[in-house]
Amino acid sequence: MANIHIPPGWRLRESEATPESVYLDRRQFVARMGGGAVLAAASLACRPGGAAEAQQRGPLDNIPDTPTADLYPVAVNDPRFTPGDRHKEVSPEEIVATYNNFYEFGTDKDGVWRNVGPFEARPWELEVTGLVENPGVYDLVELERAFPLEERIYRHRCVERWSVVVPWIGFPLARLLERVQPRNDARYVGFVTFDRPEQAFGQKTQSWYKWPYYEGLRMDEAMNELSFVVTGMYGHPLQKQNGAPVRIHVPWKYGYKSPKSIVRIDVTDEMPMTFWNDLQPSEYGFYSNVDPDVPHPRWSQAQEEIVGTGQRVPTLPFNGYGEWVAELYGGRVTPVGDVPHAR
Repeated sequence: MANIHIPPGWRLRESEATPESVYLDRRQFVARMGGGAVLAAASLACRPGGAAEAQQRGPLDNIPDTPTADLYPVAVNDPRFTPGDRHKEVSPEEIVATYNNFYEFGTDKDGVWRNVGPFEARPWELEVTGLVENPGVYDLVELERAFPLEERIYRHRCVERWSVVVPWIGFPLARLLERVQPRNDARYVGFVTFDRPEQAFGQKTQSWYKWPYYEGLRMDEAMNELSFVVTGMYGHPLQKQNGAPVRIHVPWKYGYKSPKSIVRIDVTDEMPMTFWNDLQPSEYGFYSNVDPDVPHPRWSQAQEEIVGTGQRVPTLPFNGYGEWVAELYGGRVTPVGDVPHAR
């Protein structure tokens, strides 16, 4: 008898995804978002060689050279990965590559891609430490070839009330954790990103932040089928401004819970500190699940803008992924006590 594959309900059919080639009027978008490109150009002019370098390199030209380029694009498994019947169209790559938060390279969303040129994203190693049977330093090339890569279309919801839909490429975080074999007393998974102020403009100029960036998940969150180790996007390896060469994506949480350019994974029995919770504990909780009913102290989370479309849509609990993660929290989107201001 032939094997019958029934895809998870959170997958979206490929026919429902908007082609990458969809045209976007970038100028109108930038104007609506407050002229960020003008500010980015001004900041570049203040740095020797910055403007000239940006003119020579476009926003889609920040893919690092990688020996695993032959793995991309990956074969498309017939359905895709966004649940629900709305906010499912893939965002044009130009939007995702030119509008993002990556403070290591500056706070101007439109300017991040202009600042990543000096960053060396290959070769790359990922260290795994703590309560695991197989700790060690793993070459990223080895990991990319060890685990079958797949493409997943996920919603990405920023805490600042904007969202995009991205076709990520990678493998489930659970596969990596299964390889290193967490011990029975392991309860949490922490992530640490790179620390290279000589290559990262933001790390050099924003010394008040506690670099390197650090985040964390509960073990059952990390092992959930949706938690994803990302090494590519839009059919090719990751752009530097999107977290090359390896990042995490956790689609039911606000975007800052998906750390970019990670270098270390720590498996522990204690809840790890996290970057924004450490800086502003009254505003950013450890769990940080997308919850339209719990406002940020300075704005509502009830709606979001789909970047590049001008559309404002209601935000979904768990960013639309509740069917697959709500049981982790007893059905409550924001666990009691997670954000002091919330309940």
